[in-house]
Amino acid sequence: MNLSIAIRTLALCAALTGAAGAFSQTPAAVQVRDAWVRQSVPGQSGTGAFMKLTAPAGARLVGVSTPAAGVAEVHEMKMEGDTMRMRAVPGLDLPAGKTVELKPGGYHLMLMDLKQPLAKGASVPVTLHFEDAKGKTSTLELKLQVGAPADGAAAPAHNHKH
Repeated sequence: MNLSIAIRTLALCAALTGAAGAFSQTPAAVQVRDAWVRQSVPGQSGTGAFMKLTAPAGARLVGVSTPAAGVAEVHEMKMEGDTMRMRAVPGLDLPAGKTVELKPGGYHLMLMDLKQPLAKGASVPVTLHFEDAKGKTSTLELKLQVGAPADGAAAPAHNHKH
């Protein structure tokens, strides 16, 4: 192989590796605490995932994915008149230094078209997709425990700081 081709190939590989690294880090170390997924039963096609997110420099949660469901979205529940409505939202702002709680009855992650029931105690891989103020995207991979947090808090093994 020609030496100049080899050098160009190595330079291209290094550039691509650097670009890939830009997408693997969460913006400004988004912290995830008290994360869990609600248990489902046979025949149930959807469930919710909940957590507390803190982004020291601010960010926006723009999506979620999981192999456990055919569709995963960021959702909001809010009252419209006398009716509680749930809808997908294109993103959720995480103001700098403030904790945003994804909880039942509010913002949450909706997992739909479940591939199988999610049994209590199981672990579900979930990837959060973020965007920072400059539009740079990144992901954060988590393993969420199925069940409910004991006394309102997740077990220490399920707290994440990235």
